[in-house]
Formats: sequence, C-alpha cells, structure tokens
Amino acid sequence: MRNKLRLLSVGQVTSTHGLKGEVKVYPTTNDPEKRFRELKEVILKTPKEEITVHIRSVRFNKNLALLKFEEIDGIDAAEKFKGAYVCIERDRAQKLGPDEYYEADLLGMEVVSDEGEQLGILTQVLHTGANDVYEVQPEGEGAKSILIPAIKDCIKNVDIDEGIMMIHVMPGLIDK
Repeated sequence: MRNKLRLLSVGQVTSTHGLKGEVKVYPTTNDPEKRFRELKEVILKTPKEEITVHIRSVRFNKNLALLKFEEIDGIDAAEKFKGAYVCIERDRAQKLGPDEYYEADLLGMEVVSDEGEQLGILTQVLHTGANDVYEVQPEGEGAKSILIPAIKDCIKNVDIDEGIMMIHVMPGLIDK
C-alpha cells in the first residue's frame, strides 16, 4: 500500500499583484471559484517551508485567482512565495466521484498494459483541454516517454492503494 500525501495542491502562486501583498494563483482544482471562496485557510508550501495562512479576500481575473492573506502584507512579503504551492490538508479535500482521482495520487504510479507489459512510471499529468494526458516514463536511460490519453478506452483500472494503473494500448499509441 502506497503512502498518500498529507497535502493536496489546489493551485500555485505565479506572481504578486499590486503593492499590498496580493498574489496571483493558477488553480489546479475543479471549480476554482467555488473552491477558493469556501477556503478560510491554506498552506503555502515552498521547497524551504510550509506556512499556514488565512485568506482575507478572493477574486478572479481571467483564469487566475487573486488571493490576499492575513499574514502577508506588502509586495516584499508576497515575493518570497512566488512558485509556492497553495495546499490543503487531504481531509479537507473535495469528495471525488467515480473514476476521479487526485493528481497527487496518480504521480509515481506504475503503469502496466492489460497484456501484462510494464510500461513505466506516471510522471506528469498534462491538462490539454479535451482530456488529460498522462506522461509515462519507461525504465532505461534515454527511453522516450509515452503519452497516454486519460480516456475510458485507454485507462482500464486505477488502483490508488497499490499504485498501479492498467491501460489498454491502442494501436499507434506506443512507438515500437
């Protein structure tokens, strides 16, 4: 059984906004408006620290959330959080429907074909618009990554606890 991450990302700080410490956040959650408006506090996670902050205000501009935190006053204080992940505790995450998964739980999964072939490790989820695409890195130095569309015809089973995804390799999907 795999360890599940304690924190789940709901966005990432892209830059500051204005002089009063507001930050622009690229949402990585479904229904960002609803999600960010219901949150009272989040955890800003950088490579060096995790800090709990309280949300003072939320507004939206194009595809970004503009957040103001109680604990961050001024552009200088906000600057150090550029690139930080905006996280929540797993137990505060939204409930998922059938065949829905947290991206954090998919990363690092072993990907196998429905014929038993080990294809590699899921390393990235690409958001393309029509459907997500899973990038799978095969073992071996210089091995070319495989792109798997996250559609029912390809994804046959996802076992989060065991860390295994079974896929059907459609014709032309993998260069041999």
